[in-house]
Amino acid sequence: MTKIALVTGANKGIGFETAKQLAQQNIKVLLGARNEMEGKRAEETLRGLSLDVTYIKLDISDSADIENVRNLIESEYGALDILVNNAAVFLDSSWFGNNTETVPIQTLRDTFDINYFGTVELTQALLPAIKKSKAGRIVNISSVSGSFGAHLDESHWLYALKPYAYSASKTALNQFTVFLANALRETNIKVNAASPGWVQTSIGSEQAPLTPEEGAKTGVSLALLNEDGPTGTFSQSGEPLPW
Repeated sequence: MTKIALVTGANKGIGFETAKQLAQQNIKVLLGARNEMEGKRAEETLRGLSLDVTYIKLDISDSADIENVRNLIESEYGALDILVNNAAVFLDSSWFGNNTETVPIQTLRDTFDINYFGTVELTQALLPAIKKSKAGRIVNISSVSGSFGAHLDESHWLYALKPYAYSASKTALNQFTVFLANALRETNIKVNAASPGWVQTSIGSEQAPLTPEEGAKTGVSLALLNEDGPTGTFSQSGEPLPW
């Protein structure tokens, strides 16, 4: 039976590559994106590669969109096997320096609305469908920027980069990962956080060393975990990261 996956923010970058790589494993992939034109373009591109994908309108900050997607999955597919929470925004003025003293409260609210609250709301809404899967997988695309350990380590390359809104939202997402994995520990659902690394995307910039294809690999591997795979972890390229 064909597995069903939903990838949010699947119209470009890491989300697009994640959807592509999952579809290449003969998985039916729902391409969640708030921009209809970009979402349909991604659908057309991937279908041109003979991949089984379908665009669905999904703005994870919109409760009505979340409800529509929940209803569609339950009515059309019954169960959801894989959820990749990739959609995110970077609204800090810069990656460099420490803006904790000056970041506007509205920037914090807008960042958390997508990177944290929307992700939590969508996941909660889809849990009944994921619980119907024989091997549910939830992957939260996080960032090493959300790591306390990295920000406390003066020798870490990230130490000088402290964009507060983005980093705090990813820290919150990491805690959601740990708590949800604990809540579902008696089920067949595995919940993990992936750091894609510094990737050439609208968030990571063209100067990043990794391509979106390379950045997607950690999340894809966690989405395809076997029954004996881990849950409640935070990793990049198979290596654990400090919380």
